[in-house]
Amino acid sequence: MSIWMKVVTAVRGGVNEAGEAIADNQALRILDQEIRDADSELKRSKDALAEIMAKQKLSQKKVDGLAAKIKEYEGYVLQALDKNDEALATEVAAKIAEFEQQMASEQELATGFANSVAQLRKAVSHSEGNLKRLKQQVDIVKATDSVQKAQMAVSQRHSGANSKMRTALDSLDRIKQQQEERTARMDAANELANDTGGDEVSLDAKLKAAGIAGNNTSGADILARLKARQG
Repeated sequence: MSIWMKVVTAVRGGVNEAGEAIADNQALRILDQEIRDADSELKRSKDALAEIMAKQKLSQKKVDGLAAKIKEYEGYVLQALDKNDEALATEVAAKIAEFEQQMASEQELATGFANSVAQLRKAVSHSEGNLKRLKQQVDIVKATDSVQKAQMAVSQRHSGANSKMRTALDSLDRIKQQQEERTARMDAANELANDTGGDEVSLDAKLKAAGIAGNNTSGADILARLKARQG
C-alpha cells in the first residue's frame, strides 16, 4: 500500500471515528427523531388502512346492492313464468346474468380489499406495539441518562472537593511540621542554656564547699587585715 493510500485510509478512519463520536453524543436526539419518523410512518400506514377500508366497504356495498337486484329480478322471472311470458322471463334472466357478473367482479375486489385490510390491521397493530415498547425504553434510557449525568456531576464535584481537601491537608501538615521544628529548636536552645548555667552554678558550689573560692569575708576580717598592715 502506497503512502497516499495509507493517508486516505487514515483520513477515512478519522472521519468514521468522528461520525461515531457525534452519533454517540447525539444518541438521544437521534433516537427521538427516529421515533418521530416511526410515528409518521405509522400514521401514513393508518391513513392507507383507512382508505382501503373505505374502498372495501364501498365494494361490499355494491356487492350487497347487486345481490339485492338479483333477488329482485329473480322474482320478476318467476312472475313472468307464472304469466307464461317466456320472452320476458328470458330477457329478465339475461339481466340477472349481467348482475351476477358484476357482482362476481365486485366481490373479488371486496375480498381483495378485505384481505389487505386484515394484513394492514395486523401490521399496524404490531408496529404500534413495537413503537409503544420503544417509547417506554426511551423513557427509561432518558431517566437513566439524567441520573448518570447527575451522578457524574456529583462525582466530579466530590473529586474536586477531595483534591482541595488533600491540598488543605498538605498545607496543614507543612504548618504542623514547621511548628514542630520551631518547638524543637526552642527546646534545644533552652536545653543548651540550662546546661551552661548549671555547670557554672555547680562549679561555684564545689569551690565554696572546698574553701577555695567564694566571697565570705566579714567586717572583722577586714579590720584585722588593716591593723596588720598598719603594724
